[in-house]
Amino acid sequence: MRGLRIGYRGAHGTHLAVDGLDLRATAGEITAVVGESGSGKSSTAHALVGLLPAGGVVLGGSVRLQGEELTGLGERAWREVRGRRVGLIPQDPGVSLDPVKPVGAQVAEVLRVHGLATRREAPTRAVDLLAEAGLPDPAQRARQYPHELSGGMRQRVLIAIATAARPRLLIADEPTSALDVTVQRQLLDHLQEVVTTTGTAMLLVTHDLAVVADRAQHVVVMSQGRVVESGPAQRVLADPRHPYTRRLLADAPTLTARPPRDRSGTGSAPAPVASARTADPVAAGAAIRAARPTPGEPVSTAPLLIVTGLTRAFPVRGPVLSRRRTHTAVDGVGFELGRAETLGLVGESGSGKSTTARMILGLERVDSGTVLLDGVDVTTVRGAARRALHRRIQLVYQNPYASLNPRFTVEELLTEPLRNHRIGNRTRWGGEARRLLDDVALPAGVERRKAAELSGGQRQRVAIARALALGPEVLVCDEPVSALDVTIQARILELLVGLQERHGLSYLFISHDLAVVAQVSDRIAVMRGGRIVESGPAEELLRAPRHPYTRELLAAVPGRSATEDIPCS
Repeated sequence: MRGLRIGYRGAHGTHLAVDGLDLRATAGEITAVVGESGSGKSSTAHALVGLLPAGGVVLGGSVRLQGEELTGLGERAWREVRGRRVGLIPQDPGVSLDPVKPVGAQVAEVLRVHGLATRREAPTRAVDLLAEAGLPDPAQRARQYPHELSGGMRQRVLIAIATAARPRLLIADEPTSALDVTVQRQLLDHLQEVVTTTGTAMLLVTHDLAVVADRAQHVVVMSQGRVVESGPAQRVLADPRHPYTRRLLADAPTLTARPPRDRSGTGSAPAPVASARTADPVAAGAAIRAARPTPGEPVSTAPLLIVTGLTRAFPVRGPVLSRRRTHTAVDGVGFELGRAETLGLVGESGSGKSTTARMILGLERVDSGTVLLDGVDVTTVRGAARRALHRRIQLVYQNPYASLNPRFTVEELLTEPLRNHRIGNRTRWGGEARRLLDDVALPAGVERRKAAELSGGQRQRVAIARALALGPEVLVCDEPVSALDVTIQARILELLVGLQERHGLSYLFISHDLAVVAQVSDRIAVMRGGRIVESGPAEELLRAPRHPYTRELLAAVPGRSATEDIPCS
């Protein structure tokens, strides 16, 4: 690419997304393009396959593939390039695969479209490609639909589709951003093997600098549509010259646990905030959040949340419809969460983390076990008592794009919990919404906008503010930053820590990313196969893990080898 310029035309003119990009991808090597949301990296990737979104247009510059100019190609010419000479692995397999077609048929379609297999040959060849991509039992998986596969399996299907025609250039647009570290490592190992064995050039679009450190030979750093730094990956990461690159590196999570806070009520860190329960429901939420500890005031050391023997099994139908089996998703889980404490719950997909969270919130039936919130068993209360408990424990979802109603304004989103619980009145709701926005560091005026008009980081701040509207004591944060770029991720983590220190919140922080968990957790519990296999203080667990699975998770964290030597045996 030489001097590439990409713009998006709209009612108010053309927005320049990429301005004068120079980039070279070399055969047999991985070139990483890094930057936060809005930097232009995904627009660059989509321009390389002629798939810019509506309104997107190449305004200038040159893109040459093996000497052939690609800018200005018509759709028919692009069909000869796209898929056959340039392969694209998109970010989200949930929306990139046809939900009503078996995955094997989707791989076979690529072979038929490019004349690489006959209708009879294509299904067999598709199974071979799924096997190459590392999909277990590929013949059976080929007959399944996308919703029947895990996230990692669906991503392997996309890899099989992208590599089916043996393209000379492979573009991977955030291919592992939402995956567990163990699955991430397996997929990146496979992609690296493809590059090494076939001589394919790979353009890796990512915000994960740890992945870049592990995998890329060259790196291009983008900010606001421009390249601010480029060069060999080892040099750029070890000796960044541009302030923006240095900021990205500073924001990247590490496996260094934050120091534990003083819980005595007399140290430098804020003491936990006692529960504020008033007879006036109008003032209840504000009273809880406005409460401040009195210096020297004794603080209760009793755990706020006690989970004991939590179990949940789901029915699974076998090949014979009349034969029912069960899958135990959560098996005897127990832990405690202190006041103003953060417990990190870590594990791969299917480990039972989210099912555990849903049972704690009263959103999933409990087969056995107890969940005591300040002495009250969440699993047994019903009706008005359950509604009252919901005011004390709230959930922050993973995806801010899906968890907020796009038809509501921000003010309506923030005041809906108050309306549902009949707290306050219309004259107070507007002021409460603005106060909540101020609490999560969003500017005045945002309350009049809709969620669709906000960035990912702004949406997650709104989601956190909404969770705080009822004045809870416990926030269950289910992968709250996994969908965000590293810089935005760092700001959200800082926000959560600040809110905890101001309001004495307790967090159950669920994540598959140990490096993220280490930034916010006082203690960590590791889940596998529905059970907690290891738990302990964050610093101790990260420094000297005892269970083989914990060591496996630590070994799989990208960029680890470049920064620290964690024992793995």
